[in-house]
Amino acid sequence: MTCDQPATAGSWPARRLFPLLATAGLLVVGMASTVWWGPALVGKTNWSLPHDLWGTLIAAQRLAHGDLAGLYTRPTGLVSLPGAAVILVPVVLAAQAAGLSLRVPGPHLAHPGAWLLLGPYAIAASATALFAADALAEHLGVSRPRRAVLAGANAVGVWSVSARWGHPEDAVAVALLVAGLLALARDRPGRAAWLAGAAIAVQPLVLLALPVLLAAMPARRWPGFLARAAAPGAVLLAAAATANWSATAGAVLRQPNWPAVDHPTPWTPLAPALGHGAVAAGPVRWLAILAACGCGLAVWRRRAGAPVDWADTDALRELLWWAAMALALRSVFEPVMVAYYPWPALALALIAATGTWRRLITTSVAAAAVTGLAQGQWRGLWTWWAPVITLLVVTLVLARPRRLEEARGTGPEERPREMMIAG
Repeated sequence: MTCDQPATAGSWPARRLFPLLATAGLLVVGMASTVWWGPALVGKTNWSLPHDLWGTLIAAQRLAHGDLAGLYTRPTGLVSLPGAAVILVPVVLAAQAAGLSLRVPGPHLAHPGAWLLLGPYAIAASATALFAADALAEHLGVSRPRRAVLAGANAVGVWSVSARWGHPEDAVAVALLVAGLLALARDRPGRAAWLAGAAIAVQPLVLLALPVLLAAMPARRWPGFLARAAAPGAVLLAAAATANWSATAGAVLRQPNWPAVDHPTPWTPLAPALGHGAVAAGPVRWLAILAACGCGLAVWRRRAGAPVDWADTDALRELLWWAAMALALRSVFEPVMVAYYPWPALALALIAATGTWRRLITTSVAAAAVTGLAQGQWRGLWTWWAPVITLLVVTLVLARPRRLEEARGTGPEERPREMMIAG
């Protein structure tokens, strides 16, 4: 076997060598950047910690103690579905067993010992996205060298999501979504539906990819798929709403955010004001949902309503690219942006780009540029948002699969043959 041939045999550690190495690198870089050279670079003695994580940890602590009524009350700041807290319950229980405090870090707590446990857990949980991406790339027949590049490129975004901003739920949701796509590729729609449902329960942004998934299967499967996909989030949300309806509804439906703290966008004026500088991001997100339905319709029309032939790897890459497009709509239409928002779209675009070295390398460079630029602290509408969105669009264009590129240049008599996805 040559170094450029795909390999599917061997033990699990050998098959997942590159995600394992990337995870090890993330743990080293993530912890060093928060407790050592990160604070030194900005001249601080406090550790540079992802403060967003502590609010979700408090929600997980309350969940572990059966306090469902407190999931969405201060100071959790939770606006996602309860699954975001569920994934942190194990580390909360471990911290409590070790006698570690979960107090929010600050001037009174410059070096919280709990971070030495919480940090590696959050990074490792986020790294599940690397393993899911590698498994799907393996299914696509991607060579090991390209899978190594894929793991490294995605690790850049995982660092931003986990160690930098403290939102492992986004990465876990992407991991579950990619696992669901792999289940679809193996013609296991029931399993795919449950995985998509778990992803939605952890981070509802996965809803944007749902129309694309539905367009890939026969319409007769839609009711069962939707029922399974809705069940996990609905059960968790119903439990929280029953315990405290007003707090749950207020957080999940309005989803407050602060444009003076994060990054305003052209859609900020459309978001209802909530007072104290906050706006309700939830209502404006319907624009992204409608646009995502348009992506699903585009996939359906390209296939003329026929189900995807999962033996066709080009078809699967095209589906991945459309799912990346749908996830990118969150950033395009978001009323208040945060640096880690583009990464889920980048993660799927990178997998779609593994068909050729040129696509993978150029997409990896562009994805790293998006991640790096997004870390900027300036808040000008056209000096931060516009460049980030432009680079995001460029990344998606670079990742565009072969079939989509060929469809642009074919003549009318060739287009049906070149554009057909179904067998």
